[in-house]
Amino acid sequence: MDTMTLAPASAPAETAAATATAETTATASPEEIKPLPTWFFAFEGLMSAAYDLFQADHRFLWALGALGVTNLIVSLTVLRSRLRLAKRMWRGKSTRKVAIGLLALRLGSHLALTLAGFTVVSAAGHLAFAVLMSATTVTLLWYAQRVSLRALAAEGV
Repeated sequence: MDTMTLAPASAPAETAAATATAETTATASPEEIKPLPTWFFAFEGLMSAAYDLFQADHRFLWALGALGVTNLIVSLTVLRSRLRLAKRMWRGKSTRKVAIGLLALRLGSHLALTLAGFTVVSAAGHLAFAVLMSATTVTLLWYAQRVSLRALAAEGV
């Protein structure tokens, strides 16, 4: 909705402010930079859970391979218009911190459990880790995107 239709036409100062707001809104139009849909983060969550899914049952390898190919195809076709947002997000420190943090969480949690004598060897343990890593990945990527979009809107892009 355009802010000009909501502004009262009585005062010239208010009209000038509404015009400035409309120009700012036009600069950061949602058509220019569309956010990645949350369902796409589910692909990323499954990819982060791939190790534990594979360790839980080696038959998951085929499904993980198919999901990886689907992820790649969707990224290069359906979400191609949102590639600009992804590039800008990777330039930001918060997205890189999320990626490094997820890797550290993956390696650190398994290492800490191994050092404590609680090595995850059962299928149920690996499935629990897979669910935890998937949920963490989806949540953190959604949050990083939200922060990036707010920063881009404040920047006026």
